[in-house]
Amino acid sequence: MKIMRLGKIGSEQPAVMVTDGDAPPQYFSLLPLTADVDGAFLAGGGMEQVRAAVAAGTLPVLDGAETLRVGAPVARPGSVVGIGMNYAAHAAESGSAPPEIPVVFLKPSNTVAGPFDPTPVPPRSGKFDWEVELGIVIGREASYLAGTAEAAACIAGYVTANDLSEREYQLPGEAGQWTKGKSLPGSTPLGPWLVPAADTDGGTLQLRSWVNGEPRQDSSTAELIFDAATLVHHCSQYMRLEPGDVILTGTPEGVALSGRFPYLQPGDVVEVEVEGLGRQRQELFRAGI
Repeated sequence: MKIMRLGKIGSEQPAVMVTDGDAPPQYFSLLPLTADVDGAFLAGGGMEQVRAAVAAGTLPVLDGAETLRVGAPVARPGSVVGIGMNYAAHAAESGSAPPEIPVVFLKPSNTVAGPFDPTPVPPRSGKFDWEVELGIVIGREASYLAGTAEAAACIAGYVTANDLSEREYQLPGEAGQWTKGKSLPGSTPLGPWLVPAADTDGGTLQLRSWVNGEPRQDSSTAELIFDAATLVHHCSQYMRLEPGDVILTGTPEGVALSGRFPYLQPGDVVEVEVEGLGRQRQELFRAGI
């Protein structure tokens, strides 16, 4: 099953998409169970409730679901935690050695966007970059966890993510700061859906990206230096993760920062996909124009 939020920005409604072989997907409203896909829903056993309701056939059909805007599959997180250089090949193309401990940074939660929303390029941006990533959605509070088994139990599910980054703001010179390069409006598209952790193996998923239809990244989460459970455990030692929070696990090689591809420009189209978690598409436009 695939958990979604459908509708206009600020008025999305919770839904579940159910697929069965080659049959067209069916969409059901989750309003009988919850007002939104948020931390309270996830921490209160929401995934299990949806699964039981789907099996029992008690959810109402959501008519016209295919025509609705697709929002981020979780309501605005309290925290969006980024992980840097978590693939050895990407660390190398960035000019760095693979990290021995996770590189952690924070993104403002107001950067979260829907998977097909147009993406603004900052007015002065010249080095706007793409990053396909596996996103972890937290399902229960995680603080000072004892180990990775306990951490794995805190993962509600996984999403496709694009950690759009402005490298000139992020890296060079005295003004370069990761926070500046990672805080841009609309720079964290999530979705199109949230897949429960019980329904997928987050450690074996293919990740791919395209720019204007041309392939850029093609890797697997099997290449992660630090896997999902390790990241949840590590982050819990330094911050309290709450239900609904999102961890972006890092991107594989094949970004513009490598020097092998041009940076993004207004008018470009970026697509990213994580196996089983859905494909995104963002059309870029210049902000302020």
